[in-house]
Amino acid sequence: MKITNIIWDWNGTLLDDIDISMEALNQLLEAQHLPLVLEKEEYRRYFQFPVIEYYKKVGFDFDKTPFSQLAKQYMDYYQPHSLDCELHRDVMETLEMMKARGVHQYLLSASDISFLKEQLAQYDITPYFEDIKGLDNIHAHSKAELAKNFVEKAGLCKAETIFIGDSVHDSEVAAYAGCHCLLIADGHEHKEKLQNTGCPSVDTMKQAQEWLLQFC
Repeated sequence: MKITNIIWDWNGTLLDDIDISMEALNQLLEAQHLPLVLEKEEYRRYFQFPVIEYYKKVGFDFDKTPFSQLAKQYMDYYQPHSLDCELHRDVMETLEMMKARGVHQYLLSASDISFLKEQLAQYDITPYFEDIKGLDNIHAHSKAELAKNFVEKAGLCKAETIFIGDSVHDSEVAAYAGCHCLLIADGHEHKEKLQNTGCPSVDTMKQAQEWLLQFC
């Protein structure tokens, strides 16, 4: 396999936002008098796309409070606090190394594009990406169609393109777009779930870097 194009996920993959995400979720759970999610491994087992499904898992009653309202309350807490998050360790080094090897890099997220750009403004990484794509809403349903359309319109060679993310959905997106996938178990979803996708998975960005160097 040869890799000439990398399409990066953002939340949980490059941005280390799991703590803030848990805080935002627990704010909603507390307001609804529901049990809090206190452990990262518990959170990672609950988490999934579309986000509405993991909201169901933790106990939200949409007849009592519609998902759209919960999503807005979540983002009202998450977005301003996320601006203080750090990138995962070794992200900058990895982006720079891939650039030096002539790999084309892109960013594609299930986040609202305006929120995504606000977050990106906090870090000096935008120049590494030849294009940045996000959704036009805060509901984080799916980015599969967005990914497929992007790969086709950009004319990327699917056999030389890899999606790198931290969720089962990232593997589904890659498959839908007809590309390869690498998963990093340092974000929002549990390692066991990532391994069950059949895609290669690693524990850290450093390990992802080492894996990529075999093919770039």
